[in-house]
Amino acid sequence: MGQSTPLKNRAVLVVEDEPLLRMMAIDLVEDAGFDAVESADADQAVTILETRKDIRIVFTDIDMPGSMDGMKLAAAVRDRWPPIDIIIVSGHVSLSEADLPDRSVFFSKPYDWQKVVATLHRMAAH
Repeated sequence: MGQSTPLKNRAVLVVEDEPLLRMMAIDLVEDAGFDAVESADADQAVTILETRKDIRIVFTDIDMPGSMDGMKLAAAVRDRWPPIDIIIVSGHVSLSEADLPDRSVFFSKPYDWQKVVATLHRMAAH
């Protein structure tokens, strides 16, 4: 069974300030059958979310320069765009479910790409 067409209508916003890690995350998202939209920081991500209505999942690193880190971005997404699911990743901190906004998942870097792909598909299914 190939990639199902509905996934292509589901865009994933990848927010990562490290260019190599952002490219790897974009490859993961696209290989999973989704459209990837890239952002180098949370401020740019908010601008993208304000202009694009097709973003269904935000995949964000926590540690980023700018006015917001990934946790503040996740809180803003939950507040302003409630239907959007969130994947939060970090190589420096570890979060429990109690630390996360509703409908968010946390992965430590380096993350298991198969688990991330499964989470993307689960999030896109609802």
